[in-house]
Amino acid sequence: MSPLRPRASSALIVLVVLAVGYTMWAAQAVILPILLAVFFALIGNPIIRALQRLFIPRALGALLVLLGGLAGTAVLANQLIEPAAEWARQVPRELREFAPRLREMTKPMQAANEAAADIARAADGDQAEPVQVVRTEVNEPLKKLTATPRMLAAVLAVILLTFFFMVYGENLQRNALSLLPTRQQKRVTVDILHSIEREISRYVLTITFINFTVGMALAGILFLLDVPLAEALLWGTMAAVLNYAPYVGPMIGIIIMLLMGFVAFDDPWESLLPAGIYLGLHTLEGQMITPIVLGRQMRLSPLVLILALMLFGWLWGIIGLLLAVPLLVCLKIVFDRIEGMEGWARLFE
Repeated sequence: MSPLRPRASSALIVLVVLAVGYTMWAAQAVILPILLAVFFALIGNPIIRALQRLFIPRALGALLVLLGGLAGTAVLANQLIEPAAEWARQVPRELREFAPRLREMTKPMQAANEAAADIARAADGDQAEPVQVVRTEVNEPLKKLTATPRMLAAVLAVILLTFFFMVYGENLQRNALSLLPTRQQKRVTVDILHSIEREISRYVLTITFINFTVGMALAGILFLLDVPLAEALLWGTMAAVLNYAPYVGPMIGIIIMLLMGFVAFDDPWESLLPAGIYLGLHTLEGQMITPIVLGRQMRLSPLVLILALMLFGWLWGIIGLLLAVPLLVCLKIVFDRIEGMEGWARLFE
């Protein structure tokens, strides 16, 4: 009988967790392109297998899937770039016109705040003027010049890695499985990999369809409210993209819809209408449609989800918010397939 392995101390576990977290943050320039490429490859693999059944070689199928995704992104960006630029030019002017109305609406609140401040100063016996801090902004043109090539290099790296993962990913999996010592470990690992690919593909395709429906519904309602079609499609696309980040994305969307309403409509109640419509659509989608469509297998605890969004958003920013749910789903599948770890999988529900 083999001797029992010694348990690691709590201090060592904490140090390992901190080291892994710091590595994930410090090496994000390398980790994020790889994670995004693996994520896109998992989505594209079922389509590539369907093309292989039509006797299309895997490399050609991967190229067709990748070019199709890039073409769709380019067409969407081409349709939205003009209304987005027009809106960016219009917002400062509209906000300057809206500023007097906002000051008029908040005048009672400002008067109450000033009275409270006067009472507090009188009680403290301090009539000194508050110290004003002047902040100066240092422009760094060199940083802006070097940021664009880095961004283009990162996008190109994601595209190339996605293609190579689609083409050579299965060979990499087989070679990695050959390193495992026992048949049982190989069987469990294959089951985990197939489950991750199946569930992630199902989740992403389902969420994409739901988000597309929500975005088009918002665009249609805004168009009925006399918002120009190009701008309505812009806001619908924004809502669809933000919906990939649960809780955080819709909160940002409501703020943007409030700003859009105050700029586009003169009446205060009409100004709140776009945000109210967006909130209603998101509530209907989040509380009824998505749980029914995805079912219990993909259900995640709101608390665990919020903690994951905070963690990955702090580590990797916007990309971390978009990857938080797929990474949680992967962890849940792994814990659910490993004997003795089922309790951790239930912790996510």
